[in-house]
Amino acid sequence: MKKLITIGLILAVAVLTLNSCSRKVVRINTNDQVDISGRWNDTDSRLASEELTDEILRGNWLTDFVQENGKKPIIIVGLVRNKTHEHIDAETFTKEIEKAFIKRQNARIVSGGKMREELRAERADQQENASLSTVKKFGLEAGADFMLQGNINSIVDALGRQKVVYYQIDLELTNIQTNEKVWIGDKKIKKYIKN
Repeated sequence: MKKLITIGLILAVAVLTLNSCSRKVVRINTNDQVDISGRWNDTDSRLASEELTDEILRGNWLTDFVQENGKKPIIIVGLVRNKTHEHIDAETFTKEIEKAFIKRQNARIVSGGKMREELRAERADQQENASLSTVKKFGLEAGADFMLQGNINSIVDALGRQKVVYYQIDLELTNIQTNEKVWIGDKKIKKYIKN
């Protein structure tokens, strides 16, 4: 019995060793388009965020705001809800949008959600623990003029080993003071997958 257990352990270790030897990992350029499963991936996130940000910044609302106020608008990127059939990290998508806004420098971006809470907690901590010459005051945050929100939806049509997945990303930019929607746009992605 002891001999059988030993042989079993040796075989298990041999199988694990062979499996680990067969795996190959290669670093690739982060801009390379690689589709393995057909599901939502980094390329979809990047392309959708770049295209939608470009559309937002070409909208009439931006020139109207700058002409009326003589300054760049301040935008907060709110919640983008994932209503698709699969897990999508919407935060990756919203970060791509924030990066694109900052890169273009046509609008200013302020933190929202948990990051803003963390900043406020740090400011509160400074009231007791930082020197008076370096402590940051409450009530001086830049208030956003507009909030960007949206949804990611999907429709799946599948039969046998074939599948078509349709994604639609809908975004809306709303004036926080008036609740007026100043821009609405979407990006559509359709994928054909054959196994």
